[in-house]
Amino acid sequence: MVFYDPTGERYGIPTFPYRFAPDGLATLRQLHTQNLRPGGQSVAAQLMWRRGKRVAYLYRIDLAKPKRTATPAQLAALDKANRAKRICPACGQFKPYQIPRRSGACLDCTPGGPS
Repeated sequence: MVFYDPTGERYGIPTFPYRFAPDGLATLRQLHTQNLRPGGQSVAAQLMWRRGKRVAYLYRIDLAKPKRTATPAQLAALDKANRAKRICPACGQFKPYQIPRRSGACLDCTPGGPS
């Protein structure tokens, strides 16, 4: 196995081939599915595949912290921003979809769009 370096001599940190990560380590995406975040810890190891062109960093699960929840003010700000993306600048109507950035107008106001 080309990328099997559990001591870190060759790559600087412990390195494992794709799908060979030891138990107790997880990628960022795997942490997020468990509602965890790295919490300031440094990278514990890495996965490498596709001739070393693809790398995924691994973090210790036991040192991970719970994900933070948004405050009511943050949620209100996100809702306001998302509502603004649904108001057509041409006709001023609220649409059930985000206004396409390419045309800058709703589908009804876009030339060649549905009438």
